[in-house]
Amino acid sequence: MKALLLAGGKGTRLYPLTHSIPKPMVPVLNKPLLERTIEYIKDYGIDEIVMSLCYQPEQIMNYFGDGSNYGVKIHYCIEKNPLGTGGAIKNAEKYLDGTSLIFNSDIITDIDLQKLINHHRNMGARVTIALTRVSNPTAYGLVETDGSGWITAFKEKPKPEDVTTDFINAGIYVFEKDVLDFIKPNCEVSVEKEVYPGLLTQGVKMSAYKNDNYWIDIGTPHKYLELHHNMLDGAFSYPSMETEYKNSILIDKSSYISPTAKLIPPITIGSNCHIAGDVVIGPHAVIGSGVSIDKGSYIKNSIIWEGCHIGRKTKLNNTIVGINCTIEDNKNVSHGVIAK
Repeated sequence: MKALLLAGGKGTRLYPLTHSIPKPMVPVLNKPLLERTIEYIKDYGIDEIVMSLCYQPEQIMNYFGDGSNYGVKIHYCIEKNPLGTGGAIKNAEKYLDGTSLIFNSDIITDIDLQKLINHHRNMGARVTIALTRVSNPTAYGLVETDGSGWITAFKEKPKPEDVTTDFINAGIYVFEKDVLDFIKPNCEVSVEKEVYPGLLTQGVKMSAYKNDNYWIDIGTPHKYLELHHNMLDGAFSYPSMETEYKNSILIDKSSYISPTAKLIPPITIGSNCHIAGDVVIGPHAVIGSGVSIDKGSYIKNSIIWEGCHIGRKTKLNNTIVGINCTIEDNKNVSHGVIAK
């Protein structure tokens, strides 16, 4: 089985962080989101991957290459113009055969993919959509089902009075190859708004895989910070996670930490960092590689991407600092996003 990763979006809700980096390359505990996703998929024996790219594809292709360094084989499909989720799936048709797993690139989850695939096969479905439960479905696309687990209706971002279920489309699908015949080629198509409702009207059998596993869409700064809080607290961890982050202080051995710096768990500090005296880091801080933090600064509930320089006596709280940024001395930033 092959997996198709839909990784072409601009990540406009994360702007300006995504001005210079594609959303799928946003770091999750100092590794690109796409790399975390590949590790997760590979745990289930899927080692051939198709990436559908559009925005700044060179960054992703240069990072992953043919996939051999990550234990997988990667094919790339490049969209000259955005084709939407449905168009991107159709555009990758030449690489897909039989049953395929399709994955949106802006979600983090620990859904059991083998159980999802088994459910699809046991139901005899042509399409299976993983569903997850959320407290407020109005921001998503809810999916109605019958008592046997077949999908009966879709409601994209419904009004509160139109909410009939708290299960939404989790952005993970299992497709049979012939379903692609229903998608028009070379045009922008939404799988959520157009393809799926169209399949229902044409009688295509679509099943739902309901689960209560961890799931989060990291498309906004708030959700991005929430994910890192969850991972640092141990509320979520991939089975393939290389280390235990829960309530830990993790420091790469190449980084320098002043003896007078104070570290409050949970935190993680990447490679080649320089943390000066009287700096306080934590709780809930992620420091990327090559970061320098000058004397007397205080970093908590924040994520600093690689290559940044934080000046003296600067305070960051609930803040994300994008790649290669410099923050001057004596700044005080709370609930902010800083990027070039």
